[in-house]
Amino acid sequence: MMKASEIRELGLEEKERKLVEKKEELFNLRFQHSSGQLENSSRIKQTKREIARIKTVIRESAKIKKNNNKTDKE
Repeated sequence: MMKASEIRELGLEEKERKLVEKKEELFNLRFQHSSGQLENSSRIKQTKREIARIKTVIRESAKIKKNNNKTDKE
């Protein structure tokens, strides 16, 4: 599980790649859960939180970039 500080250190492409990986992992976990093969169902919750954490960091960096562009124009 990655911390938000670790995610912030990644580049935008790496963050987006991690997001895609986690979404695929969540899909697979849900599939395993529905077929009764998933032993640790808390991994679904954990993966959802990681997806949300990555999305939040991406959104933060986009917002900071937008604010920096505004101050540069003034």
